[in-house]
Amino acid sequence: MGNIRQRDGKLFFDFRFCGERCREQTSLPDNASNRKRMQKVLEKIEAAIALGSFRYSDFFPGSKLAMKFEAQNGAESTPTSVNKPEDVQPQSDTPSYQAFADVWLMENEPLWRRSHLATVRSTLEHHLIPAFGHVPVGQITKAECLSFRAQLAKLPGRNGKASLAAKTINRVMAIHGQVLSEAAERFNFPNPTLRIKRLKQQKIDIAPFSLVEVQAILAAVREDYRNYLVVRFFTGMRTGEINGLQWKHVDFDRRVIQVRQAIVRGQMEYTKTDGSQRDITMSQPVYEALIAQRQRIETRSPFVFCNQAGEPIDLDNFTNRVWYPLLRYLQLDARRPYQTRHTAATLWLAAGENPEWVARQLGHTNTEMLFKTYSRYVPNVTRTDGSAMDRLLAANLNSAPVVILRQRDLQAPHMMQPHGVQA
Repeated sequence: MGNIRQRDGKLFFDFRFCGERCREQTSLPDNASNRKRMQKVLEKIEAAIALGSFRYSDFFPGSKLAMKFEAQNGAESTPTSVNKPEDVQPQSDTPSYQAFADVWLMENEPLWRRSHLATVRSTLEHHLIPAFGHVPVGQITKAECLSFRAQLAKLPGRNGKASLAAKTINRVMAIHGQVLSEAAERFNFPNPTLRIKRLKQQKIDIAPFSLVEVQAILAAVREDYRNYLVVRFFTGMRTGEINGLQWKHVDFDRRVIQVRQAIVRGQMEYTKTDGSQRDITMSQPVYEALIAQRQRIETRSPFVFCNQAGEPIDLDNFTNRVWYPLLRYLQLDARRPYQTRHTAATLWLAAGENPEWVARQLGHTNTEMLFKTYSRYVPNVTRTDGSAMDRLLAANLNSAPVVILRQRDLQAPHMMQPHGVQA
């Protein structure tokens, strides 16, 4: 790695090229602004070196080192003909995996969300660079990639699991494949990951809450989180969407919640996909919960749901200090807060809402994901406007005690059975 250094108060470049240490003095004084400008130039230099396209005179015309390197290399070579596919062989004169991955990451950084960028960086640092870092990209073989995947499968997984999940392994291999695919195109060698199939991922069944369980949770939760959970349970918003919801996106006149952004890892970002940009119809309980929340907090924060400092709710804090203790208190099966989204979907479907309308509320562009995930909860299509959900909630949330509702819930064939609640 090169550096920006100073001599007598003036900055200079310090990097290595062709095995030699190169230092190029500038007349720029040493300050933060100039260091930032020079760092960007240095990144371009190192990227060009890694890709084998660096010409010293392009960056430092008139430099003695530029003349030296040009004299060593002779006149600029003429372009070589492109090999036919059958003639392409693994190449040794390609940059190392780490060098190329650094360039690839830098080039793609403007295209990705911060959360995805963090995932890619972590995958490279913890898995791919340790395994392939010093190997020239053109020399990596399919057998080595398969061996690497086999080694991944032996690593311990999260939460005490014996091995990494197939989903995690597939994600690592996908990033590995993207790096080598770009390298193969630039340096004209066969991509060794091209025909490596993904591991079969185990289908994870959803575990939505029944309406009885929702009632029990809303009755027992701390008052400052009740409105938050009402909106979570009855809108199907993703965690980042509801935690990043601001008052400017709550339209009480039209009774819609405008999903336009999400908070991910503490940063406000664009929604998960373009299709996630949507307007969610407020049911009566959601409308009332938001009215009550506005009276509590609007003047303190632009966020609808926030902590005492006016900052968005922290997911880890809510999960560990409110959510799981509440489920334990109610003797309910432990489930992630994300199951509130599945709960909204299954309640809508159980109420008879049109699957296309439900898909739009959830931010899906079509019903494919809906039927794939919630197929056993889809009854005959009877409604298209959300009114069935309102009737279901009005008939149950404000009626008889929970014990009676449990009995009715068990008798209704289309309703979900409660998890962990003893009648």
